[in-house]
Amino acid sequence: MPVAAAPGCLRIPAFNADRGQIMPDDNWCSLSREDFEHALDEMGSVIDVTVSDLIVITDKARKHAQMRRAESLRVRTLMTHPVHTVTPDAPLSAAAQLLLTHQISGLPVVDHLNHLAGIITEADLLTAIGVPCHRASQNLWQTLEGMFSHPIQLREPNETVSALMVTEVITIRPQQCIEEALESMKKHRVKRLVVIDEQRVPIGMITRSNLVRIFFDRMRKAGPPDTVD
Repeated sequence: MPVAAAPGCLRIPAFNADRGQIMPDDNWCSLSREDFEHALDEMGSVIDVTVSDLIVITDKARKHAQMRRAESLRVRTLMTHPVHTVTPDAPLSAAAQLLLTHQISGLPVVDHLNHLAGIITEADLLTAIGVPCHRASQNLWQTLEGMFSHPIQLREPNETVSALMVTEVITIRPQQCIEEALESMKKHRVKRLVVIDEQRVPIGMITRSNLVRIFFDRMRKAGPPDTVD
């Protein structure tokens, strides 16, 4: 049967100890040595392993594997940090320079106490200098076609960040799971979330690029299945 697991991990089906049944394939979990060590610690002693013991140990190891996986998918472990910020009174040219230097598409705007006050994006800056930006009613190719088929009259922005920033920022906390981040981005139709602490100080960013990297990382870890005769 095909078995795929990360190096050092055992791909094993979940067992329902109450029903004495093996769970379906979609509930399989990759168990590591660490998970079994935690499970044995939870048993409290060195034991002569019986079938019943194996069932209990596997169930406990699966629980620890699920806890480990859940922790690895917290926003705090996946967010981009440290976060680059700008103040409301900064010139737009300074914000543009930060975006270019750090190759990012959005900047949280903070007040004098470093509390989140807004956000400014590359789309805001492009609009300010007269570059037609992608709209929800257009697809990406229509936007690019418009940029290259019509002469663009660029203008020098002489405003500060406060003139263009959006003050209603969609945020998330570091302890939340990545599924919540994805749902929030879908709901509000945004490309990024600002991660804030209890004082509303920006500590990171979650973007669509972060989510794509998670997907490809899972593909890499899964790898081609090994066939066991």
